[in-house]
Amino acid sequence: MSGLAKANHAMVRGAFILLEGCDRTGKSTQAERLVDALNRRGQRALLWKFPDRTTRIGQMIDGYLAKGQDLNDQAVHLLFSANRWEAIGQIQAHLREGTHLVVDRYAYSGVAFSAAKGLDLHWCKQPDVGLLTPDLTFFLDMSIEESMNRGGFGQERYEKVALQTRVREMFHALREPDWKVIDATQTKDQIHAELLGIAQATIGCVGNTELKHTLWTV
Repeated sequence: MSGLAKANHAMVRGAFILLEGCDRTGKSTQAERLVDALNRRGQRALLWKFPDRTTRIGQMIDGYLAKGQDLNDQAVHLLFSANRWEAIGQIQAHLREGTHLVVDRYAYSGVAFSAAKGLDLHWCKQPDVGLLTPDLTFFLDMSIEESMNRGGFGQERYEKVALQTRVREMFHALREPDWKVIDATQTKDQIHAELLGIAQATIGCVGNTELKHTLWTV
């Protein structure tokens, strides 16, 4: 390999692949399967979940979501945003080293849930302005009635029918033109095949591009 070829090879970065959607639409299962499939193909990949409940901020969020601790809605929203910002350094490092990151929830979830609770949409976006922008966003979509029939619905604070209905409406309001909307009522294998094919195409396109810190900046 020539010196120039080595330099170009060294610049190849990983892809930032995001899965969004309402609760119980299969995001976590599909994110795990996508990471496994990429690694088996020799394409180094990691799974990243938000909120990250391992950090001090994440533990506060977990106390609110899973343990019923009361917090002001604005404070909760800012905690979720801070949880994303505190991870950005690590996320950037992995991407620049050529590792693909498959991310389960991100800023769109934060805004959709907070706006669904009645907070101003513009205000909800502001803490995440300039955050790293995904290269590819999948939106796994199904009706709330269908998601209710899946195991585990209702175990956490946000898993309520009325709230999830508003959250789905907010996701559709936030949806960007380049999002890939996936019918989450398909079989797991059908969804996986669709996600993997699109992800592979994106990986082939972004390797020599710069990371974008443009979320909601225009």
